[in-house]
Amino acid sequence: MLAKGFPRIREREILRVAGELGGSDAALAATAARHEVLKWAATQIGTALTADASQLEAFELFRGGRTCIAAGLVDEQRTLWALRVDRPDANVAARTWTTEVTLGYAAGNGRALFSLRLLVGSPEDELLIEPAVPAVVRQLAAACGLLQSGAPMASAPWTVVSEQDAEALVDQLLAPSRNITYLVCTVPEGETAPLINAPLLAKVMLGLARVVIVPAAYTWLLTRELGKSLSVYNGAVRAYLPGFSLDANPMAHRLYLVNWKPGEDRARAASTALRWMAANESIRRLELGSDVLAFSDVRQASLDHERERLRQTGGADKDQLAAAQAQIAALKDDLRRAADTQQWLSDEHKAAEERAQTIEQQLHGAHYRIQHLTDLIRTRGDEPDLDEQLPTTWAEFADWCDQVLSGRVALEASARREVRSAQFEDPQTAARCLLWLAGEYRDSRINGGNGDLRKAIDDGVHNDRCGADSFDYTGSNGRVTVEWHIKNGGNTRDPHRCLRIYYYWDEASQMVMVVSMPAHRRSGAT
Repeated sequence: MLAKGFPRIREREILRVAGELGGSDAALAATAARHEVLKWAATQIGTALTADASQLEAFELFRGGRTCIAAGLVDEQRTLWALRVDRPDANVAARTWTTEVTLGYAAGNGRALFSLRLLVGSPEDELLIEPAVPAVVRQLAAACGLLQSGAPMASAPWTVVSEQDAEALVDQLLAPSRNITYLVCTVPEGETAPLINAPLLAKVMLGLARVVIVPAAYTWLLTRELGKSLSVYNGAVRAYLPGFSLDANPMAHRLYLVNWKPGEDRARAASTALRWMAANESIRRLELGSDVLAFSDVRQASLDHERERLRQTGGADKDQLAAAQAQIAALKDDLRRAADTQQWLSDEHKAAEERAQTIEQQLHGAHYRIQHLTDLIRTRGDEPDLDEQLPTTWAEFADWCDQVLSGRVALEASARREVRSAQFEDPQTAARCLLWLAGEYRDSRINGGNGDLRKAIDDGVHNDRCGADSFDYTGSNGRVTVEWHIKNGGNTRDPHRCLRIYYYWDEASQMVMVVSMPAHRRSGAT
């Protein structure tokens, strides 16, 4: 229990980094890396370390509020070594930084592996920091080489200098195997560099994200290949997370507008937001125990191994007792840190729930506002979508839906993917059908109708039940049954002439969700 007046210190994890060490000889690479880590640790605690990098020495060093602890383990399957450094913040009282580094390799199985965790203990409710990888990551990358997915970690941005580079960037963004975030920084027209400090961003995000600079002359290619809603241009920065695809939700791969208002330091604010995003993504993506090893896991494994060795070799009772006491002390330390982490996770979960509730309330308010303005336009004798310009190509169709039908009709991921490769010859007819869903159909549902609107919508196009072609679909709103579609006549399956728009009504969001279009969907009945 804390004494009255003393703030509670909470330990929070800031970021994780994982990769492979350069060099084909895992043992030599791990030894060289330990040497660099020990050199870095000496600068953190302010004294030279006498540990031999060629040995997996365990030691504890305490100096002036700074600690450095190492643990090692060698058995038939693996070689592990971990080090933890705790040091006080130079500017903020009661704030302590913890860096954990783990090096290891399996016997006869590929390269040596590296992982790192950065944590901070502090009484602050809000951390006013700009996350950055510890200098030891850059030191290892320079001296030993660090790799991710077989490619070297780069502490400098990649600058696109040709259309071939831009096409290669698109390929990398869409690669299913990509496991690192790409921060694509664009250069505005008439400028020679991004408005954000891309070289600094690449340096402090080494191992967390790859920074790419795209001059204005090549941003059009990103728009052509990815679509306007998923592209980035005019000085903005976009974070493309792993798993990005052409049917991705644009909000999941956030766009940062750096030059919103002249005279405001938006670049600094955007940089801070990007650093937090990449740091948080590293914690979400890299799993403890597999991608990243915690120092406590290596230390406990090492202590277990030593106790078992003493037992099997008949070690003296005092030695076995000392080993048991060391393990108990380590377990107490791990338990304290685990309790701090649990409290941090609980606080973060509560804050996330509150943010989600706020966003949901704002979304409901926006939907109500859209409906109110739509009704107001109609009371004045006008139609809200009467003068809307319809898309003439399928390439612009998804962007048109996002801009014109927002809050009323949305394309599910499957439909977004399909419209990009659609063969139906008349995208404007399809657009008019979605305007009908956004208008007459949606109004009927909001006013209590059951959606049973079998009627003509356009010349030769009508709304009807799917009948035997009904199907179950799992999308953004869970599992639903799709029972209605818009179709044209002619009894043809030719994708150039056949139009089908399969949709369902989502009561919670008061929106029409389009599941598949514009081709006929193959089913058990067809």
